[in-house]
Amino acid sequence: MKVKFNKLIPELSVSDINKSKEFYLSLGFSIIYERVDDKFCFLELDGNQLMIEEVNENWNVGELEYPFGRGINISMEVSDIDKLYDFVKEKQYPIFREMQIDSYQVGDKVYHDKQFLIQDLDGYLLRFVN
Repeated sequence: MKVKFNKLIPELSVSDINKSKEFYLSLGFSIIYERVDDKFCFLELDGNQLMIEEVNENWNVGELEYPFGRGINISMEVSDIDKLYDFVKEKQYPIFREMQIDSYQVGDKVYHDKQFLIQDLDGYLLRFVN
């Protein structure tokens, strides 16, 4: 299998690889590949790539406490934000920020992003944008 890797791919340490896989798959991510023995999984949704790996001693630079990833949110552009938002509401996943449209000025152009934010099972902040 040939995989085109993005230049930047976040890898998230998760407390339970199987529960996290189930969560991300429910959001529409696909498994590109996994290393079951290493409790590692490479996921993709609309070209957004994430790696998740169950907490181990390989990458820890300090003690992990919930919520993991404090101070970071991962922004992902998705093709059908309304469908994903409706699914998240239906599943009653905790929404960190409800759907809204935000405007950002970059130079002389104004961009409008429709977005909402949720936290995954370990508290990582996920921003879905269209």
